[in-house]
Amino acid sequence: MDINHLKQAIEKGLQNDRFILGIDGLSRSGKTTLVNRLKQWLQAEGHPAIIFHLDDYIEDRNKRYNTGNEEWYEYYSLQWDAEHLKQELFSKVHTGKELTLRLYVEQNDSHFLKNTTIPRKCLIIIEGVFLQRPEWRNYLDYIVYLDCPRETRFKREKEATRQKVDKFENRYWKAEDHYLETVRPLEGADLVVSQPVQPV
Repeated sequence: MDINHLKQAIEKGLQNDRFILGIDGLSRSGKTTLVNRLKQWLQAEGHPAIIFHLDDYIEDRNKRYNTGNEEWYEYYSLQWDAEHLKQELFSKVHTGKELTLRLYVEQNDSHFLKNTTIPRKCLIIIEGVFLQRPEWRNYLDYIVYLDCPRETRFKREKEATRQKVDKFENRYWKAEDHYLETVRPLEGADLVVSQPVQPV
């Protein structure tokens, strides 16, 4: 993938005090790889940037598993507290000087509070799946959507993970289909990338 077009959009956006860039895409589509490429370029250009990974802000397991809801709904609607993130992250990144967010610790299924100071002028990257859901979309200045076939993404999973096909069919893929059909992220994105994102 040639990211020059995206670089130009960032350069233009940084003419303002803050530019909020969203990196959207389904699981294993290359979001983290793209963020790492951008991070390297931003450091070389001397552009200050702060990165938020939505997977750092998921809920406790008892709020997203065995809730009595269908598995796909647990993943799409309960994995994150969308309203809380709207209030504490998305609605504050344009003007806030400091954000306090609950980070999830997988090892002991707990959270801790982390303060992040945001410079007056900087690029803020928010990366994660289902990023264009209605609660969050309007807070982002520019959105890149990584469009990657399900078969390709599935092959990127660890072999042990791929053995749990039922979980993918009932939980992840149904939630992805819901997002694609109801939110239509390819239509809402400013830039759609279909070529593989090459690692740094």
